Amino acid sequence: MENKIYDVIIVGAGVSGSFIADQLTKEGMKCLMLEAGPFLDKDTYPTYEVLTSSKMYWSGGIELNKNASLAFLRPKVVGGGSIVNQALLDRFDEEAFGDWRSKSSIDYLNTRDMAPWYDKAEAKIAIQTIPDSARNRNAEIFLKGMEKNGFSAKALTRAQSGCEYEKGNDCIECLSGCRIDSKQSMPVTTLKSALAQGLKLIPLFEVENIKMNQDGVEISGIRGKKDAQKFKAKKLVMAAGAIGNSLLFLRSGLDKANPAIGENFYTHPQFMSLGVYKDPVNSFKSAFQSVKSDDPKFRKWGFKLENVFAPPAGLSMLVPGHGKAHADDMRKIPHMACIEVAVRDTNPGKISIDSKGRTVIDKKLNSEDKKRRDKGIEIINNIFSSTGAEKIIQGNTAIGLHLMGGCVLGTDGKNSVTNPEFNLHSNKNVYIADSSVFPSAPGINPSLTIMALSTMASKNIISGF
Repeated sequence: MENKIYDVIIVGAGVSGSFIADQLTKEGMKCLMLEAGPFLDKDTYPTYEVLTSSKMYWSGGIELNKNASLAFLRPKVVGGGSIVNQALLDRFDEEAFGDWRSKSSIDYLNTRDMAPWYDKAEAKIAIQTIPDSARNRNAEIFLKGMEKNGFSAKALTRAQSGCEYEKGNDCIECLSGCRIDSKQSMPVTTLKSALAQGLKLIPLFEVENIKMNQDGVEISGIRGKKDAQKFKAKKLVMAAGAIGNSLLFLRSGLDKANPAIGENFYTHPQFMSLGVYKDPVNSFKSAFQSVKSDDPKFRKWGFKLENVFAPPAGLSMLVPGHGKAHADDMRKIPHMACIEVAVRDTNPGKISIDSKGRTVIDKKLNSEDKKRRDKGIEIINNIFSSTGAEKIIQGNTAIGLHLMGGCVLGTDGKNSVTNPEFNLHSNKNVYIADSSVFPSAPGINPSLTIMALSTMASKNIISGF
């Protein structure tokens, strides 16, 4: 047991934890951050795809739901999703917030009241719209096909600065961490600031148990898989994500006082389709993900489309078949275009643990979710057909990238976990503001809203002292 008592312990070094740490340390608070993954940088990020999976994700790369129909990607690295995602930023619209208000009964969840918090979050990072010059042929196929089929599209907005595409940089490498520190990940933005202001960070520390008492909290866990350690603090910030927060609370027995822990789990199930063309497409070049659908009909239909791609090992899991047929398709990677449909899922899942404390995820698509998926795939097939694809390959794995819910916001402790002030309903010393508090799937990239909510929660934590 360390003798020191911190003002705040932060579990998780991703987007939410880093934004909150930056604000708290700026106020002079003594903060400790615990992260299960390694602390890597531009010189130590993996250069092979298989190493990325084994070193930077839980469970060696993917976690599955109960019937193995959904594969979840959960980062395990200092910086969290900001290291391995494409840092795409969007503000939520009134449709998303309206759904949240109806489920949470929280009035400030609207575009007007959230606008200043978005402003504060955006001021912390560099943001750019991906330029037309960075588009590869995959993006051009997407745009041409959307136009041919009567739909609108536009460029994606990303947390980046100085990608220098003209020098041959390919952003698909960013899925293993940006090697030129252009992507505005937490280690080069808010976490860097927090460390300079006195934050103590312990990587490779897996939290095992949380204990509450009148004076605050006690966190116990294992560092480097062998050294047991305990830490105390007056307050706790849980920023381990939808699955991580739920699991730690459940393993610590906190569901007795907070029965909704693990409920309302969403993930924007994503399905990738590949179009094979006669001439090379080279979808992995330059800004490999640069445009998205921008058609109000898609919002109504409950999905969005984006041009996207994946490294070879990831693609090999998407391409169906075995043996020679599979190998023949994989040899056509340079000729493949790729578009994904991301479903705004309506069927909430549940995160629980078995008798040994292992993760159990009960999450599946209902008939409405499948309808949305099938409509999106139909449009993708039309895009490929209208732009000259010789073959269309439907990916056979559904991917969950945006892991949300499990500790949702709300005013009623019976069906929510986090109150409007971002406290755990049962304990005013515990705060949560990451994607685990999302009451439902917004159908929009969640990263910027995590930043905004965490900025708002920081003010509450500071005023709570």
